[in-house]
Amino acid sequence: MASASRHLNHSGNMKTTGRKPIQKANKQGEPNQYAIVKSPLGDLLLVAGNDALIGLYFAGHKHAPAANQTWERNDGHPILRKAAKQLEEYFNGTRMTFSIPLRLQGANFQEEIWRQIARIPYGAVTSYSDLAARAGAPQAIRAAGTATGRNPISIIIPCHRVLGKNGELCGFAGGLKRKRRLLKLEISNHPNHQGFATSERF
Repeated sequence: MASASRHLNHSGNMKTTGRKPIQKANKQGEPNQYAIVKSPLGDLLLVAGNDALIGLYFAGHKHAPAANQTWERNDGHPILRKAAKQLEEYFNGTRMTFSIPLRLQGANFQEEIWRQIARIPYGAVTSYSDLAARAGAPQAIRAAGTATGRNPISIIIPCHRVLGKNGELCGFAGGLKRKRRLLKLEISNHPNHQGFATSERF
């Protein structure tokens, strides 16, 4: 089982642009803009405010918000277009990190868990217990798991890199088949993939 301290070397020719700062809370009265983009894992719903991405959901995603009449489809929204382009690069194996402004909307503990998930490197994994400890609440393992399942920005905040006890593949709102495929994608495209432990159950 790889822990949070296991950071693989990010060398090679892949793009490694830095992540934009994660902001807090959506602006009141700001209409949600959305786009639906194709991916190897099915359609993805991208949701943005005026200046930040606030949601990324798979088809059939658990806990996905219900669209309402205040939502506006806007395939030309600059944040949504940038996210779609970077996701395409990610699935092509040419991008290991994202450079998209994000805005979180959750309880304080949830947001801290999401921030810790965002720090897990490409091609590495951690456990729910490690995640809880990194968030400053080592006894709150179940709560950390619940918060992980409520992650509103899949892939970019890479909750697929969080595994259960002894490397068990569990707890992904987009479905375990997608979680497995995301992990395999990252392992196979990482420049040091041959050094990645093979004991994880995926």
